[in-house]
Amino acid sequence: MDLMIKAEPLADNAVYGVRQVQYAVAGKSGKNFVDAVTLASFRQAATIEETTGAYAQVVRARQRKIDELGEVLALIAKAVGKIDKKTSSSDKIGIDNAARVKEIAAKYEVTLSWDGDSMTRGNLQKAQTNVQYAIDREDNDIQQDIVTLQSYISKRDNAYSNASKVVRKSNQAATSTIGNIGD
Repeated sequence: MDLMIKAEPLADNAVYGVRQVQYAVAGKSGKNFVDAVTLASFRQAATIEETTGAYAQVVRARQRKIDELGEVLALIAKAVGKIDKKTSSSDKIGIDNAARVKEIAAKYEVTLSWDGDSMTRGNLQKAQTNVQYAIDREDNDIQQDIVTLQSYISKRDNAYSNASKVVRKSNQAATSTIGNIGD
């Protein structure tokens, strides 16, 4: 693993016998220590920001999946509502917007047993269970992704805060030094 900040000795340059160095950040030389630490912190924050954006896209995609599966579940539940005591297990029950239900089920690989644009009572109840299971699984995954996303946001904020602290401390030191020169 490459170091983000690397000290590079300056050739033939010593002050009171102490060899002087400059710093390289991600392969770019010529930085003093404060600039190197600040640049490294901002690079780290930017890298984490990219990862955060990718996780946010994953969360949005999972949410779209949950929304579409919820639409399917509502249509199936509506068909289940048509079942009464007289309906036998082999009776076919039509599903509104069956083409859309088939499309979404196929898209997310949810197993549904069809008989044309309808299902038998048993298959309809099994379909409801399968779709609900798919929604629950995605909901669990999205919760884990949100925790990971919050962790990345915290790391990003911490990296920006560290960079800000280095700049602030450097400015305080410079101000103090300049103030002491006048005394």
